[in-house]
Amino acid sequence: MAVPRTAPILVASNRGPVSYTLGEDGSLTARRGGGGLVSGLSAIGPDAGAVWVCAALGEGDREAARRAGASHLNPGDTGGQQVRMLDIAPDVFGAAYNGVANSVLWFVHHLLYQTPVEPVFDAEFTEQWAAYESYNAAFADALAQEAVDDAVVLVQDYHLALVPAMLRERRPDLRIGHFSHTPWAPPDYYRLLPDDVAAGVLRGILGGDRAAFLTERWATAFADCCAAVLGAEIVREGDGEGGGGGGVATAVRFEGRETRLGVHGLGADADFLRERSRRPDVDERLSALRAQIGPGRKSIVRVDRTELSKNIVRGLLAYRRLLETRPEWRERVVHVAFAYPSRQDLAVYRDYTERVRRIAEEINDEYGTDGWTPVALHVKDDFARSLAAYRLADVALVNPIRDGMNLVAKEVPVVSERGCALVLSREAGAYAELGEDALVVNPYDVEGTARALHEALRMSDGERADRTKRLAAAATALPPQAWFLAQLRAL
Repeated sequence: MAVPRTAPILVASNRGPVSYTLGEDGSLTARRGGGGLVSGLSAIGPDAGAVWVCAALGEGDREAARRAGASHLNPGDTGGQQVRMLDIAPDVFGAAYNGVANSVLWFVHHLLYQTPVEPVFDAEFTEQWAAYESYNAAFADALAQEAVDDAVVLVQDYHLALVPAMLRERRPDLRIGHFSHTPWAPPDYYRLLPDDVAAGVLRGILGGDRAAFLTERWATAFADCCAAVLGAEIVREGDGEGGGGGGVATAVRFEGRETRLGVHGLGADADFLRERSRRPDVDERLSALRAQIGPGRKSIVRVDRTELSKNIVRGLLAYRRLLETRPEWRERVVHVAFAYPSRQDLAVYRDYTERVRRIAEEINDEYGTDGWTPVALHVKDDFARSLAAYRLADVALVNPIRDGMNLVAKEVPVVSERGCALVLSREAGAYAELGEDALVVNPYDVEGTARALHEALRMSDGERADRTKRLAAAATALPPQAWFLAQLRAL
């Protein structure tokens, strides 16, 4: 049975706005998620006829997708949004998601490989890449079925890099945009990928009318890869008819088509954060954190998942170096580190999480006293507790090796009660907007990060408050709803 074409606006992403748990009695329990896409899609209202296409991630999702068939999920589960969840075979999904998206594309764009021993692109990877192509084709098929003539389609992230070109083949009438939420690797590193894969990803995104990124730096890197790998022409600001100008890259021309480039720096949702951070459950956790830190002590706060790119280990090493070289801070500061386990189905992430635990324990064993625990490590995910930490932080440490944006850097200044000094990696996308009022560090430089922590702790209350105001203004310049609508308008 053919799916009727009803959607003038479509969003495609690996993860959807709802997830399901399957009970022993066969019942399904829905849990709605949050994030920028959920907030952004709500900006166009329920009457716009938008459809969100996503993948079933677990067995509960798959059962919900099977029951819905080619129809949409129950709108009572999705907050009124029209959602089509794809029941992609678990082995195909696993190979595409873990084998390619998270273990290859993510690693390339975040420059995470230990190149003497990895990557190794062998016969197993060839099979995984075929699964990634099948996974992307399933999305392209569903979008083509759902979209009315001349519909707008916003495809999200590295999981779905092939969708724009595949969808263009099926429905050349559509206006297609792709948005990358990660950094983009420079050409020399990008070319670690097998040649056909490197070209395939670029060709996939260039199938769209527009390719958008979180910062100009990542957009430029993408354009440079298109030139280096495909021999594509980069169109720059101020170019004449033949190109060749030296301005900002604005488009890529390849095989008779032009794909425009865009930059949309996703900002923090100030209204939501301020309201949510003042609820009783946050107040409760705030009291508990203050008791844990102790009276009169300063706090250095970090909130991250234990993703390899977040650089938690070097952050802990920098804190240990601070205590070693600046003994005046002993018993006067506590590092409140939220390291929520991520991707624990992959061994390298499990090992990293364990290393974070071990270093935190070593610091506490080396420097702790009866009345002072230098590192308060929390590994159980608790959003209310994170918001409480934002409120009380004297210093926020955001030192990723590389990050598309890093919304924590933007959220802390919005919620901070007394002003917070931000120690920020120059490799975070947020650096482009927040660098002027942050203490900027090289994420690999433990000594430099320790010095920045010392400077941040010494910062006067007045300077900290002034910087925080400016940081909050920059952080909320393009909140999720405006970010989403800007992409729609650009298409």
